[in-house]
Amino acid sequence: MAQERKEESFMIKLSTLIVDKRKGFYLIFIVLIIFSVIYMNKVKVNNDLTSYLPETTETRQGLDLMEEQFTTYGTARVMVCNVTKEEAQLISKRLEGLEGVSMLSFDDSEEHYHDMEALYDITFQAEAKDAVAQEYLSNVLAELEKYDVYYSSDIGQEERDASDLNHDMIIILLLAAVVIVAVLLFTSTTYAEIPVYLATFIVAAILNKGSNFIFGTISFVTDSIAVVLQLALAVDYAIILCHRFMEEHEDKDAREAVIVALSKAIPEISSSSLTTVSGMIAMMFMQFRIGYDMGIVLAKAILLSLVSVFFLMPGLLLTFARAIDKSHHRSFVPKITAVGKFCVHTRFIVPPLLVAAVIGAAWISGKTNYVYDVNSLESKIMSDNKFSASMVNREFGTINQLAVMVPRGDYEKEAAVLRALERMPEVNSCMGLANIEAMDGYMLTEQLSPREFSELIDLDIEVAELLYSAYAVDNSNYGALLSGVDEYKVPLIDMFLFIYDQKEAGNITLDAELEEKLTDAYSQISIARDQLLGEEYSRFVLELSVPTEGEETYAALQRIRDTVAGYYEEDSIVLAGNATSNKDLSASFGIDNTIITVLTALFVMIILLFTFQSAGLPVLLVLTIQGSIWMNFSLPYLTGESVYFLGYLVVSAIQMGATIDYAIVITSRYMEIKTYLPIRQAIVETLNQAFPTIVTSGSMLVAAGFIISNISSNAVVAAIGLALGRGTLTSIALVLLVLPQTLLVGDIIIEKTAFTLKREMVKPLPAGGRIRMNGRIKGYVNGVVDGEFIGVIEGEMGAVVRAKDTVENVDLDSQYTRDAELTPTASEQEQQDIEPNPREIQEGDEEGGRKA
Repeated sequence: MAQERKEESFMIKLSTLIVDKRKGFYLIFIVLIIFSVIYMNKVKVNNDLTSYLPETTETRQGLDLMEEQFTTYGTARVMVCNVTKEEAQLISKRLEGLEGVSMLSFDDSEEHYHDMEALYDITFQAEAKDAVAQEYLSNVLAELEKYDVYYSSDIGQEERDASDLNHDMIIILLLAAVVIVAVLLFTSTTYAEIPVYLATFIVAAILNKGSNFIFGTISFVTDSIAVVLQLALAVDYAIILCHRFMEEHEDKDAREAVIVALSKAIPEISSSSLTTVSGMIAMMFMQFRIGYDMGIVLAKAILLSLVSVFFLMPGLLLTFARAIDKSHHRSFVPKITAVGKFCVHTRFIVPPLLVAAVIGAAWISGKTNYVYDVNSLESKIMSDNKFSASMVNREFGTINQLAVMVPRGDYEKEAAVLRALERMPEVNSCMGLANIEAMDGYMLTEQLSPREFSELIDLDIEVAELLYSAYAVDNSNYGALLSGVDEYKVPLIDMFLFIYDQKEAGNITLDAELEEKLTDAYSQISIARDQLLGEEYSRFVLELSVPTEGEETYAALQRIRDTVAGYYEEDSIVLAGNATSNKDLSASFGIDNTIITVLTALFVMIILLFTFQSAGLPVLLVLTIQGSIWMNFSLPYLTGESVYFLGYLVVSAIQMGATIDYAIVITSRYMEIKTYLPIRQAIVETLNQAFPTIVTSGSMLVAAGFIISNISSNAVVAAIGLALGRGTLTSIALVLLVLPQTLLVGDIIIEKTAFTLKREMVKPLPAGGRIRMNGRIKGYVNGVVDGEFIGVIEGEMGAVVRAKDTVENVDLDSQYTRDAELTPTASEQEQQDIEPNPREIQEGDEEGGRKA
């Protein structure tokens, strides 16, 4: 008891400090808001999901290798509609002459022309990330402005995606704000509390968005949904404090009411937030590191929401107290007594159905088709950028490219590998230095003697021999000089690059015609070299005929690896592309799924174990929510749809961590109410009391999910939103329509597995009348009474007292004490026998229990 007083005293002191120093806290929040507004634009957004692949995956290693050793020039696929073949040919020549266009592929085959539509594959003389590449692309589009043009390009893709996301987020936040205000108007009891809620939410959101600068870079997924999810997940905390204030303000002045309310709300809100934070923490253990990115930002969002509720909202409540008092209105949330009665009547039917449904849903969700390629997703709304790219892909198909990297140094072996790959049915085309034609049928890597080289470029044989001799000296190949350079053969690409370097250094002089020919050749050769030849590796670029994901694709990747392994050590071969990325994501999905499922369930069960002091209750609650997760992801299988894997992982964590709160609200109220009401009546009253909280928080999260799904033009974000909205709706349905029956049937399990073995004996009061008592009463008398009481109580009653306390029925002048049973009136005796143990009342007749 002394410890409780000490803790209560501390909470009161802390709350008093927060309330009385509210202006100081206002100043602190103003400074933090200014800081956050300044720094939120300094946060970089990463639009590349592959960058979050684990370092151990082949795709991540391959992408890093390509970044280090190869240059990736900007490319574009440009489709011009409603042109004849002759017009298409003329357009091709015009585009080839534009500044920055290094290569253009176009012919009259169906791959580039059909149905009055022409496709130009363009490579520019700058890397995709360079600003000048965007200028080159703009020049091409400007040249074609009179035509009906669609294009897809890696140039400026991140900027276009960021612009689309920013546009989407403005609309999403506006719609979410409308929904939040509408829900608060519907569920609140005063109009003036709504500005308090909104100010608290907005400040928390700004602080979270601005504080992301500590991470430097966050993913586009996190950036898109963090604000909306923060509002939907943390709304409960503000509602709890506001409702506490309303209760305390009935008999206290505003200042004292805020202090007492805050002192009671801090431990309640803190414990409520643990389950939500635990779901975010579970995400941080995912192998796919975007889980860490989202988990840490959302966990921070919850913590900053707590800070806003604990340190900002109390001052706002006090500031708006007078307006709150003057703006009371009736609650528009209806009673759901009918739902409670339905739960009572179906208590023996629904739990077995739940078990069967959970087992079935677990099996079906495992058969759902999960996809890993972003390009296989479609959002309901497409930006101009996405629509343009989709038109190109629809008319001329998507390109499934694969990069194969092998140790450099043996051009003959590379040529043999490329020939073997070209024969494979899975490969539409492959390109490497060894199969790119340089001049007159000679490949870039083909080895030529001085005579063959001189004939190729129209050079005197004596000059060619001198150049070959210089090349041998430069490469310290003195044996070639001793044996004579006549038979000395050098790869064509190496000789071209050597001559050009010597010319640039001023060591040799060429006539104008040869110099022009050499310069043109060098431009093409250097582009090929930069893209296909690294310091340690050579790169082959393949276009595959298989889809970007699926078992067929993964089997094709293995056959390609086996083919290349016939010429190189298997450990030295590196594959990278959309197909390998999807394969790696598929492999990590199973592990991440297990991590999310086990950790969220484990964290939540531990929290519930200490919250309810029962071993059986956490199992019932987790089973209900996990069942809703499986049901959520079973629906796509039944409707023939596919599920994006990231949506499953993210929503599983959020659904378990956040919607478990709805189950906790019902369970905690039920555990309290059943102490003074029969369990059947207790569950009806529980649903009526818990429904406003659940409908407020739940409707916001459902709305947030569906708004994101229907507004976002980014297919990944839209997929997560759809899964979140549908999952939250499923959880709410199970919590309201299935959990009550489970609690009723499992009540005996809850009691038998409770940790508190010694309980104080209690006995029920009469259902009505007038009594005099001295002791502790808990329950309601036209309202709820809980406390030490000395005096007379008159009215309708549904409460219990300790068996040791004295209760006197004033009308009958009867008394009973510790071991005496309550003596009912004559009319009550006709209805039932009263038992002193409320547990026996709960097992007895419902009507008799009510009258007791």
